[in-house]
Amino acid sequence: MTKPNTSESVTLRIPLDVLSDIELIAESTERSRSYIIVRALRTYLLNEGSDILAARRGREQIAAGEYEDIDDVIADMDRIIAGKVA
Repeated sequence: MTKPNTSESVTLRIPLDVLSDIELIAESTERSRSYIIVRALRTYLLNEGSDILAARRGREQIAAGEYEDIDDVIADMDRIIAGKVA
């Protein structure tokens, strides 16, 4: 994760209709286009992006052997429910 006061310039193509909305929002809120675009990207990362990153971390944990077998978990739950906690 980057520090809040560091940034890097990125070049990207934005459809004209999207850019028009960005400019209107920036003007209406007296913010820069960059501010509006960064806010939009952060919102994406908090929503859809976080799901993608969580799935990736899960796959990495499985690949590293960091997981519990579901059958073992169910067996442990059955023992707890039956009052036979180890």
